[in-house]
Amino acid sequence: MLAAVGVCVVFAGFSAVLSQPFNGVHLEPDQSTRVPDGWRRIERVGESESVLLTFALKQQNLDKLEKLFWRGSDPEDERYGKYLSLEDITSLVEPSKETVEMVGRWLRGSGVTDCTTVLTRDFVECSMPARKAERLLGGVKFHRYTDGKQTVIRSEVKYLVPRHLKDHLDFVGGVHRFPSGFRLQVKEKIYQPNFHLGVYPSIIRGRYNLSETDVGSDPKNAQAVAQFLEQFYHATDLEEFMRLWGGGFPHLTKTDKVVGPDSGGAGLEASLDVQYIMSSGANISTWFWSTAGRHESQEPFLVWLTGISNMTSVPWVHSVSYGDDEDSLSTDYMQRINTEFMKAGTRGLTILFASGDSGAGCREVSKDTNVFRPSFPASSPYVTTVGGTMFHSPYEVGDEDADYISGGGFSNIFDMPDYQTSAVESYLNKSTKLPPKSYYNATGRAYPDVAALSDNYWVVMDLIPTPFISGTSAATPVFAGILSLINDLRFQQGKPALGFFNPLLYKSGWEYLYDVTVGCNLGCLDDLTNLQGFCPTEGWDPVTGWGTPNFTLMKKLV
Repeated sequence: MLAAVGVCVVFAGFSAVLSQPFNGVHLEPDQSTRVPDGWRRIERVGESESVLLTFALKQQNLDKLEKLFWRGSDPEDERYGKYLSLEDITSLVEPSKETVEMVGRWLRGSGVTDCTTVLTRDFVECSMPARKAERLLGGVKFHRYTDGKQTVIRSEVKYLVPRHLKDHLDFVGGVHRFPSGFRLQVKEKIYQPNFHLGVYPSIIRGRYNLSETDVGSDPKNAQAVAQFLEQFYHATDLEEFMRLWGGGFPHLTKTDKVVGPDSGGAGLEASLDVQYIMSSGANISTWFWSTAGRHESQEPFLVWLTGISNMTSVPWVHSVSYGDDEDSLSTDYMQRINTEFMKAGTRGLTILFASGDSGAGCREVSKDTNVFRPSFPASSPYVTTVGGTMFHSPYEVGDEDADYISGGGFSNIFDMPDYQTSAVESYLNKSTKLPPKSYYNATGRAYPDVAALSDNYWVVMDLIPTPFISGTSAATPVFAGILSLINDLRFQQGKPALGFFNPLLYKSGWEYLYDVTVGCNLGCLDDLTNLQGFCPTEGWDPVTGWGTPNFTLMKKLV
């Protein structure tokens, strides 16, 4: 997926040989190197086995990028909807010549020459033998690990880079971070299958006021789902899903483009993502972004993210079900990911992330002391985060309650953005069920922003209708598809894409969404919270955001 663009320029003019011991520095001192639960070490990676590392080069003019991002997203700004091309963004943020030369000299001097870069020239990906990579990064030790389903190459020893490169690199990918993501839940043990309505396209479209004519028609429109769990989907499953449940509205039965390899096997998450974004955002060109079959040392999330920076034309709306605990990631890494989200928003892209399925989360900081555990990228101020709901009554399509698994809370890393300050302060002032203040950072970015049904979906996998699938991973493609329909109407009227949705959302969110005021998400299992996290109120709340879609009213966005 990475294009070999400008490699000769990037890596020209080296002379120094830096394979000798050097005065190293940790780029990500707060990055966890703990092996996650469920993973185990198999073996040391062979000396000549290749690893693939991603070097995030420091970018320029980030203050200007952020200013353009906010102005283009603010409906009250004269620059609202005036987006930049990828070429424009490259000219703005591409690394300085000094950065390119310094990093290139280090790599080439260490014998690393098999490298490519993305179009924006701020990520460089290099393949090299494992022992050479270990020397390059100050003595890391690469081992192979497995979770029983996939294998990865990682190091539990923190990496170093030469101290003189500290101001030229943000991080090195493919060393520490293990694949993460939200895995869908099956709730047949909680609900009796014979007595539950279940969720399928006509339920979604009926609840959210999508008529049979509320489908896409503009050829410029496109939407995408991204998959990180070594999963794919079967085209025959999509066709069968639409045969069973797509009869009431015009729809497509095939994706228009697949980016990345086909892993061969159908996965529950991948199948659900495609089937529901194409039934809520019906009749709209859809891409499937796959990271299956990647190299063992690659980080799947970075594969997707660098892919966005390597294509001049991509879909306008992206649904992403992926997340990790904030405290397991380095601040430098998350800040750079936020920059990539700003680049996307400045191009007019709308990126939605699932809020997670662990409620407010919980982390033990010391004996008898717990705190809530926010998730990233759900906690990023530069994306739209989607929480989850369930029907109040399992027997009818009607009011929704907060789903207890719905991820929500406050970031411990990122400050609360201006666009949500008033809404969040209102919630904090009027809520009568707040957890103890020591459990959360009331000044941090609060999430989710919106919600959709996340409980008891039907999915077709291997041509078999499978019921009772739940998670915010289900809610996210539904909301994404509906925003794609809004884009479609805007395009038909000659207007630009929505782009980053939140500034517009927070100015008038209550006007076009169903408010959710019943239920609470999960907290810590202790005496102070008794497994209760946050609870919704009228208006915005950190369980369901502003609420769930009402397409009849959302058309006002046009």
